[in-house]
Amino acid sequence: MGGSPNGVTVDNAKSTNGSKSSESESNRSNAANDAAKAFIKKNNNGAVVIRNPDTVTPKKFDVQGESLDPHCDPLNPKTISFRDITSAAFLIKDGVERTPCPRSTTSDSYGMDLYLKKDFLQYTGSFKERGARYALLCLTEEQKKIGVISASLGNHAQALSYHGWKLNIPVTVVMPKAAPIMKIQKCRNYKANVIVEGKDMAEAKALAMKMSEENKLLYVNGYDHPHIMAGQGTLGLEILEQVPNPDAVIIPVGGGGLIAGIATAIKALSPKTKIIGVESAKCPSFSNAMENNAPIYTPIKNTLADGLAVPKVGYNAYVTALPLIDKMVVVKEEWIALAILRLVEEEKCVVEGAGASGLAAILAGQLPELKGKKVVVLLCGGNIDTTVFGRCLERGLAAEGRLVKFNVELTDRPGGLNELCEILGVLGVSIKDIMHERAWLKDIYTVEVKVVCETRDWTHSMELMNELKKHYQKVQFSDEPLAINDSLAVLGKK
Repeated sequence: MGGSPNGVTVDNAKSTNGSKSSESESNRSNAANDAAKAFIKKNNNGAVVIRNPDTVTPKKFDVQGESLDPHCDPLNPKTISFRDITSAAFLIKDGVERTPCPRSTTSDSYGMDLYLKKDFLQYTGSFKERGARYALLCLTEEQKKIGVISASLGNHAQALSYHGWKLNIPVTVVMPKAAPIMKIQKCRNYKANVIVEGKDMAEAKALAMKMSEENKLLYVNGYDHPHIMAGQGTLGLEILEQVPNPDAVIIPVGGGGLIAGIATAIKALSPKTKIIGVESAKCPSFSNAMENNAPIYTPIKNTLADGLAVPKVGYNAYVTALPLIDKMVVVKEEWIALAILRLVEEEKCVVEGAGASGLAAILAGQLPELKGKKVVVLLCGGNIDTTVFGRCLERGLAAEGRLVKFNVELTDRPGGLNELCEILGVLGVSIKDIMHERAWLKDIYTVEVKVVCETRDWTHSMELMNELKKHYQKVQFSDEPLAINDSLAVLGKK
């Protein structure tokens, strides 16, 4: 592994290392792409993507001018096997945690037998440790001395830094400026050489690849390197040991390495188990790849699930995972925020957006076929920035209708505001913020009051709205949350 070149530039059907594809292979690949569109059903809460059964998984991909890792070669994508995963499990067992997978404390309320695989309890807070340790252990002795490099938004960088430190292997990580400050600092604490550069993952990766070639550092792709995927697949082995014969396993998807590894393990031992991937609507790169039948660049918007913000899924991950995935679900950000809130309140788990996206798919009502089934949801990461965590909780409360904002016009006389507060008090509504507005009103004898308040649930919020409209002529509530409205107040639950 260590003796391979650190980069290769690919131009259409040619590569600088001398490999060349035949015209017939190119025609077959193009025919597969043209014939195999995924089935996509969009709805108010996101989208569901199902693979076309006639899809032919491509054996190569045409790219232009990309600087690529030879271990992730689009002209020769590699799939991993069950044997690769069992080998990884044996090697990393003394270096990573075997995390619990208990039945959810509120399983019955979801109408299914729900289990939570808590891999956010790894030392660095995410599943990434599994693949990182296995990749480092597979290095040649020469490459262990030289070191490795990678680009990452945070979790892979932390895992590689930590295990490189423990195994005495030099590690350099390039992190985009959008990476959470907490994750950047953790990598420095693990003695890694940390470079913060690039506005997004694409720019950070380009710089890391350039440094890889210049300094003879092996580039370790955080989601597409075969050893990384095999290491992540050990999660599948643990899940089946802890929850035998599950009906479905729900897996967050970013670059595709996690679902590729887990699906390989689970389908080998429990072929009837459904593999369901989940993405944020702000970064549906795998769903777009399924529609295109090839990895394709997807612009990424700011998302709560920053760990899933990969603009282009891996070639190896795509060809490995595609035949094994039963369904992809795309969820809106409001559901992810609500899932974070639910996990804190119901399970006492602090999980980042990427880690909560599996539960978000259930809450959004995107998986009704799982009612009454045995389901495992992977909570894959817990490295959420504290300030972002606070925002997520508030957004989750708003999405569930428990944090409400409204404007109301009152008479500007003594006792006017007191009357409003009495109404809220009788209803049991808690005021969080209140502000007066006089200057921009036509009637100088009225005052507009802007109130942010907390209610028990959506039904309580509707009770508040109806009561205010009985007493005041002008009452305006903020736009109802995108995640939950009055007809979907208990969506995702019985």
